[in-house]
Amino acid sequence: MGSSDDEKDANAEVSLPKELGHYSESKSTKFVEDVLKGPNESCLENFRMDKQLFYKLCDMLRTRGLLRHTNRIKIEEQLAIFMFIVGHNLRTRAVQDLFRYSGETISRHFNNVLNAIMTVSLDFFQPPKSDVPPEIREDARFYPYFLVRERLLKFNIIDLFCNASCKYYLVDGKYANIPGFMAPYPGVSYSQLEFVHSQDARELFNQRHCILRSVTDRTFAALKERFPILLSAPSYPLATQVKLVVAACALHNYIRIENPDDWIFKMYEQEATTLQVQDPMPPLQIEPPLVPAETQLSDIPVGGEELEHASQVRDAIATDIWNDYIRDFAAIDDVV
Repeated sequence: MGSSDDEKDANAEVSLPKELGHYSESKSTKFVEDVLKGPNESCLENFRMDKQLFYKLCDMLRTRGLLRHTNRIKIEEQLAIFMFIVGHNLRTRAVQDLFRYSGETISRHFNNVLNAIMTVSLDFFQPPKSDVPPEIREDARFYPYFLVRERLLKFNIIDLFCNASCKYYLVDGKYANIPGFMAPYPGVSYSQLEFVHSQDARELFNQRHCILRSVTDRTFAALKERFPILLSAPSYPLATQVKLVVAACALHNYIRIENPDDWIFKMYEQEATTLQVQDPMPPLQIEPPLVPAETQLSDIPVGGEELEHASQVRDAIATDIWNDYIRDFAAIDDVV
């Protein structure tokens, strides 16, 4: 990822944020020192985590022998280069202006830090727990219908990817409803607001499904807010792109473990409190399949019996939710 990356970036956005322009004529150590010696907000903005976590990560990578000071660049500056690139979606040529190093030097230290984070990444990918979390267990809208969706309630990204005990993931209407993936009913409108009464079992199912899935949406929104390099396909080799996704998820989890009140987490938690009825999503949504259902299913290597079983599972959950919903309304009418 040396000069070839610079050539690929020739037509890419390479300018620095305006507020950093005055650093382009000075040494990079001046920029890094100013950030780390300045207010914590500056570190959050530039290096995507607070100063305490930044220094702790530097210390971890140093003590494990994964990074070392060089004659020219200390570990803090190496990590700063990496975090600045992934945290602002900049390319090598743009970062050269700020850090005052050659493209080869920037790329080399970027790769070194990326590989170091990959090495420690498993430390931050915790196996999912087996118990149903209270957010579901204590909410009659979801329990006992959604017993294994607990991994969708965490900001730990790994929980979304590898839960061997999970029977299916909640997915949106761009996916088919197949074994392992439970999609909403296509073409069925629904409101995510509790006071808008659902008209039938499929509409109510889509409503509950959407509320749960929105937690996942916010999780990935927080990840991409911190690391906007994930918003577009960067001009790195495919293997590097894969590493970037893993490293971003590991850093996301590292920050979540060390500082759950981090500003980005708080921003998305305040934006929509998990599983609350005042979730600020559009009140009416329709999720048709991305392609016609017959085309969608014809390309999926799943047998007809398996597809029918997946449909029956969804129908059974929808029926149970609807029957309890109607029963609860009848009980209210009796009281009145």
